[in-house]
Parts: sequence; structure tokens; C-alpha cells
Amino acid sequence: MSGAQNPETLAWAYVSTVVQGPSRAVEQLIASRGVVDAAATMRTGDVPKAVWDRVSARAHLDTAAASLDLMAAMDGRLVVPSDEEWPAWRFLGFERPDGALPTRDGGAPLALWVVGPAPVASSTERAVAVVGTRAATSYGEHVTGEIAGDLAVDGWTVVSGGAYGIDGAAHRAALGVGGCTVAVLACGVDRAYPAGHERLLRRVSETGAVVSEYPPGTPPARYRFLSRNRLVAALCDGVVVVEAGWRSGARNTASWARALGRPVMAVPGPVTSASSTGCHRMIREGEARLVTGARDVVAEAGAVGAGVEDDDRDALFGRDLDRLPQTPARVLDAFPATGARTVQQLSVDSGVPVSAVRSALVVLEIEGHAGRDEAGWVRIEKIR
Repeated sequence: MSGAQNPETLAWAYVSTVVQGPSRAVEQLIASRGVVDAAATMRTGDVPKAVWDRVSARAHLDTAAASLDLMAAMDGRLVVPSDEEWPAWRFLGFERPDGALPTRDGGAPLALWVVGPAPVASSTERAVAVVGTRAATSYGEHVTGEIAGDLAVDGWTVVSGGAYGIDGAAHRAALGVGGCTVAVLACGVDRAYPAGHERLLRRVSETGAVVSEYPPGTPPARYRFLSRNRLVAALCDGVVVVEAGWRSGARNTASWARALGRPVMAVPGPVTSASSTGCHRMIREGEARLVTGARDVVAEAGAVGAGVEDDDRDALFGRDLDRLPQTPARVLDAFPATGARTVQQLSVDSGVPVSAVRSALVVLEIEGHAGRDEAGWVRIEKIR
């Protein structure tokens, strides 16, 4: 049996297929039973009601092996939370309490289907999402090209949704200067959607990454686009909206960005342009900072928490221990009162995977709760 077809990978592929999207109930089941046992019990229905309500319609599907074979044929892969390229740090914001996010079940993805050589975690360590209307004007496409191209030249990854208009202009600009770009889809990565962007998405997958939380063969749907927006927001240091109408999906992405503690920026347009009314509204109502070029964007998103209001920064990192996200809090609890610990020791003591411990330590170091010395990681008692 190949590595791609081992029982754990098959289980993750099955779970991703039957759940199709985030589910806190399924996350809890996997955490308590392990993914192999969780997948087996989903097949039989021996799961809590909240899980069965979510998976019952697809529990009979047995396409995991075929999906993994298809991904292998596409030189793609299934990325799961135990993998090194899993962007655990990016997904910590989803651990905020119920009611703090736009939707109740808008958690981290269970797994990611990826085509392209760019590792998800490392390629999004320094990333900006550039989004906007499908009905872009020549002005919008020009500004998008300037901003996305300049960011890519400076080493930033450009994240967007692969759609017509502003999304496509952002991807093309990054590719045009030899930069890295990531396209997050609302369908399976084997489907080119929109069909007119088949060549563009192929180019993205040659040097960057095409990513989806949905298994191969999944068709696009309106609710999947809304769910996709949260991943676009999560995989970046900030979101730039170039053009957006009064009721725009880009504003939904911006809403997710604010909830996850990411700075939101908007480009002003002509006051007579219907394509910029959403941007003007966000700027006027304080939902976004006005930016006119890549330099402004970097000033807002260039450092962790840059451009984020104090209340938003506190919500993401927390000034008090009881306001830390769940995973960093568990890792912090694993520290002894004195002495150093390695990442592996903290993983064993906290029960958190090594990759997630590394991401949690970034948060704890930024917030001043932990630091490194020659022996490893140590806890820092903060004076308040």
C-alpha cells in the first residue's frame, strides 16, 4: 500500500468527502477517537447526533481511494492537520468562542486538497489576499495589477479565489512577475471554475497552489463560495478589496478577515462607479483602511497585528490567559513553572500535534507568554 493510500490518509479523504466543509462536531469526534476510528463509526452511524446529521446523506460514499488516485495523477495531494505543510498558525483564529465568528460552524477546514508545488504553510507565511468584484472595470484591473504585482515582486504570496474580474487580475499580476499565488476554490481542484479560467488555474498550479477543502468532483455552489471566503481570509496577513459593489462577496471575505483578526483594506474608486460603492461604504463605516498601492498594504499587513485595532488584536491573541485561543492555551498549560521544554516534549505533555505546537508557540512568543533559550522553550510570567 502506497503512502498516499495508507489507512489514515484514506480516512481523512473519506471524512472530507462526507462532511464537505467545516464541522466542530466532527473535529471533536476526530480529536477524541482518531480519524481512522471516526471514519469507521461515520460509516455505521455510531456517532453523536450532531455528527450524523452532518454526514448521513453522504456516509455511504466510498470514493476516498479513487479521489486519492485522481490527485496522484494530477500531481496533487491531500494535506491534513498532521502534515508539516498544514497552515496551523493561520487557522488559530477559528478557535474563537461561539458567536465571535460570522457563522457558528465556520471553523478550520478538516483537510485541504492541493495541486501545485508551493507548500501551503510556507507559501502563506507572508501573504495578502486581493479580492473584488467579478464585474471589474479597467480601472479596477489596472489597480489590482499594480498592487498584486508589486507585492509579488517584494516576495508576498498573492491569495485570491480564482474568479473572473479582480481575482483573476490578481493571479495574473503575480504570475506575470514570477511571484507566488494561491487560488482557493469553491469546488474540487479537478474542476476549472469558472471554465474560462482553466488555463489561468493551470498556470497557478505550475508554480503556486490551487487549494480546496472539497474533494475532487465537487461542483461549485453558492454556499461553498461563502465558505471558501473564510479560507481566503485565513490564509493571509490582510485582505485588500479593490472593487466591490454594494452587495459583494468580497465584503463577506472582509467580514471574515475582521473576525479572524486580519487587517482589511479597500481601494477607493471614482465616486460615479457602481463597482466601488462597496469599497467606499467599508471605508466610510470604518470597516476597512483606505489604501492606494502596495506600500500602503505592506504598512497595514507587514507585521503580525499591524493595522489591527487594539480590540481586534486582543480578540486574536488576548491580553489575559483565559482569552488565548484554545491550542496556545493548552500548550501554555503544558509548561512547567521552571525549566525549558522542547517542542516534542510540549507536544507529549499537551496532547497537541508537533506542527500545531510550533504554530501555538509563535502566538505565545508574540504575546510574551513564552520565549526561547539555549535549552528550549520557557514560560515567561508577565507582570500586569
